[in-house]
Amino acid sequence: MILVDAGPLIALVDADDRHHEACARSFAAVREALGTVWPVLTEALFQVGDVRGGPAAIWTLIERGAVRLLPLDEEDVPRIRELMEKYADLPMDLADAALVRVAERDGLRSVFTIDRRDFNVYRLKGGRRLIIIP
Repeated sequence: MILVDAGPLIALVDADDRHHEACARSFAAVREALGTVWPVLTEALFQVGDVRGGPAAIWTLIERGAVRLLPLDEEDVPRIRELMEKYADLPMDLADAALVRVAERDGLRSVFTIDRRDFNVYRLKGGRRLIIIP
């Protein structure tokens, strides 16, 4: 499974986004399942609120299973907090911390993001890097 950050979701539904073409090509080329978390979905929906049809398009990706919504619960909270404190100088937001936590928890390595600057810095437990798409 490949984790999806808010940036590509926003770019997919906003044809005026400068990353639209690259994200649309990458999305079409991906053969693995895609997954995200509630904080990412919240961020993406907020950002496309003024894009005609934007929120509906993101909801459709979730409802049709093109992007699966992965669970977070109380057991994830301490590690999410720890990550946000560790990377406070960037700063790491809740959406990014939740993605890194799910990657660690579920043994995932790939993230579909346009936020290369931050995701190149983040490390999984054991010091492993995430593989960034595109």
